[in-house]
Amino acid sequence: MKNYNFILLSRNEQRFQFVYQINEDQSFLLFNYVFFVLIICNNFLMKSILLIALIAVAFTARVQERNLAKVTTDLKKSTYGSALLHLVELHSMAGGPVQELIDAIEELINDLEEELEELEFNFQVRTNEHNALVVSLEQDIQDAVIDVNNTQDTLDNLLFPRREQLQVRIEQIQENQEGNRKNYDEAILVREQEHDDFELQIAELNDATAAVDDALALLQTLTNPSLLQVKRFQNSLKNIEQKIKSRSKMAPMIKALISLASNQNFSDQGIIGKIVDALNEFRNAVVDSINAQTAAEAQAQADHEEYLEQLDEEYAEFQRQINRVNVDLTATNEKIDQLTEFRDQREADRKQYTAELELENNTYAEETDTYTNLKNEFTRELGISEQALSVVQSADFSNIQV
Repeated sequence: MKNYNFILLSRNEQRFQFVYQINEDQSFLLFNYVFFVLIICNNFLMKSILLIALIAVAFTARVQERNLAKVTTDLKKSTYGSALLHLVELHSMAGGPVQELIDAIEELINDLEEELEELEFNFQVRTNEHNALVVSLEQDIQDAVIDVNNTQDTLDNLLFPRREQLQVRIEQIQENQEGNRKNYDEAILVREQEHDDFELQIAELNDATAAVDDALALLQTLTNPSLLQVKRFQNSLKNIEQKIKSRSKMAPMIKALISLASNQNFSDQGIIGKIVDALNEFRNAVVDSINAQTAAEAQAQADHEEYLEQLDEEYAEFQRQINRVNVDLTATNEKIDQLTEFRDQREADRKQYTAELELENNTYAEETDTYTNLKNEFTRELGISEQALSVVQSADFSNIQV
């Protein structure tokens, strides 16, 4: 007979020592089963290994045949239970239960319950964090969508139409400026033409005045005029007629003088005096016409210059209007750029929040799967442990030396 010591650790690292007396055949069979069970249970947690060992020691108690058959059937349904059956067979050569074994199993059950409670608590905390984060992200997404929509609405219904109106207004004012310059150029051209006409008329009137003076001077020499002198005087009157255009209001007067002089031989001084008076009257009318047209030209030039000043002031006012509209247009474009940048940033925020929400949901789903698997594992182990405790408490381990 040989003594074998088995030292097991509970979850709180409490040491349990079990001493078994078995013969050589039993020793060989014992270690074969231990090796076999260690291979089967190699991937279980330390708690499972400890549980299996304790249950294996306790499972050799004598139970009623009916209960033992039911427990055996239940344990065979899993690898974990099958391992227990092998250890039960191994431990059946060693003896009955002791109080230390019962205490160790109870402590394992307590540890499993505590771990299950901790798992539930941590998962509840994580669920609360997840729900709060989801609510926050969904609110962030909603706020971003609202900002994008409101900003786009402002751009479409306010700023873009405003910019178009300002651009149209500038085009209209520029057209007015072009019309103003056209009027300006036309006014200058008309004034130049009018001034040229004035100078031409003044030249004609001056020539007519000179011709009248020549005629008057010639009349003064007509005392007993010869035929040649009369002819020269008549030619002088015709020269005056040529200087006076037919459109002139003085043309009828000179024609009457020519008619009168053509029928005279100028021997009658009374007739000569009347002709002299008529020529002087004609000359005075010409001079008055020159003076009137000169005054009218001066007034026309003054009106023309005033009109050009008005056009220049009007043009300057148009330019001031363009400058003011350009200031408004610049501010509108800057506002459009700002809102466009804000809209794009909020759209980027929305995409980021959406990605974060998707990542959080995926992560939480994975954590939920992990939690469910762990909970099922803990629950299964807890059920087996409670079943094992019931078996150990009802079995006869009186032959085991502790």
